[in-house]
Amino acid sequence: MGKSKVIGRSSRRMLASCALGLMTWASGSALARQSDETPPPGAGTDEHIIGLGGVPRLHFTTLGRVVEDGVQLERGTCPPVVSSHTDANFQGGSFVVQAGFAEGETAAVSYVLSASAFPIKVELMEVILATSNASVQTTTQWSIIVWDGTPATGQIVAEYSSDGVILPHAILPPGTAGVNIMVSVDPQDPEQIYVYNNSGTNTVSFGFRIDDHHQEPANPCTQSPPTCCNAFPCTDVSGLAQPTHNWLGAINCGAFGCPPGFTRFSSLPIFCRPSGDWVMRMTWSSVNCVPAVGACCLPTGTCQVLSQNDCTASGGTYQGDGTLCGQVNCPQPTGACCFQATGGCLNLSQANCQAAGGIYKGNGTNCGTIVCFPIGACCLPNGSCVGNVSPETCESQGGVFQGHETTCGTVNCPLPQGGCCFATGFCLLLTEADCGTAGGTWGGIGSNCFDGNGNGTADLCEAPPGCTGDLDGDFDVDSTDLNVLLSDFGCEGLPGDCAGDADDDGDTDSTDLNIVLSVFGEPCG
Repeated sequence: MGKSKVIGRSSRRMLASCALGLMTWASGSALARQSDETPPPGAGTDEHIIGLGGVPRLHFTTLGRVVEDGVQLERGTCPPVVSSHTDANFQGGSFVVQAGFAEGETAAVSYVLSASAFPIKVELMEVILATSNASVQTTTQWSIIVWDGTPATGQIVAEYSSDGVILPHAILPPGTAGVNIMVSVDPQDPEQIYVYNNSGTNTVSFGFRIDDHHQEPANPCTQSPPTCCNAFPCTDVSGLAQPTHNWLGAINCGAFGCPPGFTRFSSLPIFCRPSGDWVMRMTWSSVNCVPAVGACCLPTGTCQVLSQNDCTASGGTYQGDGTLCGQVNCPQPTGACCFQATGGCLNLSQANCQAAGGIYKGNGTNCGTIVCFPIGACCLPNGSCVGNVSPETCESQGGVFQGHETTCGTVNCPLPQGGCCFATGFCLLLTEADCGTAGGTWGGIGSNCFDGNGNGTADLCEAPPGCTGDLDGDFDVDSTDLNVLLSDFGCEGLPGDCAGDADDDGDTDSTDLNIVLSVFGEPCG
């Protein structure tokens, strides 16, 4: 970091016990103040202990999607693992603001995993950024970096920087405030972060770099960034637990500053070493995992051995990794059970209802809301109504039950419809009365206007086979048809132009006369 900033060893041991003494609380929010006491010899002056009653989340994906609280991004079947060196509460509590952290410096952590875990997929990275008694609103531009290996020797596999458009800058209000910057790798991002352990160190690392302070001093090597106008990464108050796995990426200040580049906390001189672990954590999953399975109690009361994700997706309750269906008693769903003899109702499981001779109304039904044996009006297919019947009786007659305690005097049963054919061959679904009013020919209850042969005329409205001589469309061949032909004899034109054109060849001639005479007196259909 740009300037010495750390409380000494003896003071670090006192951080946890002194934290409450260094905080004041007002109006339900935590307000921090810096200790006015002179630090012990060897201690820095740029660590500020603060208390935050709550830490809001700035959660977004690598594609810029904002992730609302409570929303879970879709992930793979492998269970997520959270790696962290800090015991700090990311939702609020006590933190140490590293106020000497200069522009261009990086807070980084390394996690050593088992070799069998690789390759891994990085899913989420989190870091707490905070201010201490800032007098202005601060805007901090930042970057997140991921390494295969350590920050000092590993290979960078991903880097994301805030731009204020896709990835937001960190903006904090005046006063003492903090934010949990949460960067999730978007499930839709074609560039997922995979770490294959190419370094051979079984190590994955990530860092948080401040690219642009709100107000950087002219020379960060001789003057710390002012706390009035800047936000900084934080360490925890419980002391440094993992000195070899916390890193500082410092700027080069020569003999006046910390070692330039990435250095483990354990190798930093005392005046450069933060007093706790970085408040950072990473969520990752193994690519080649075998998902754990266990008993899953399904809503139906049955049990299946599933993974936790599959169980949740099925609406079930997961009983734990390694559990078997024979070891658990899944609760059975209940519903209303109606008894014909008494008309009464009890909420029972289906098995108990059937064993007691009741009628089970279905899972989730309830005696308080269901009518066991409804009686009411029934609308029949012909448009008539019968009253005082059960739904079962109504259904057996092809009717539609109108509801419990309805009567034929209070319901309007719809009149039946059927296909109505017009002289033009056009067809409409109408009631018999409406069809007659329109001058059509009604095809009966349940008939339709379906055109099965695709010739543009409803099958109902086509002349039946053997009725090619039915020139007036009344479904028989009689003297009326013969008169139509004779009065039109000699007509010439296109098909459909001549009323007596029985063979539809565009004229009325002797061929048409022979057709009419050959079927004369025969009914259609």
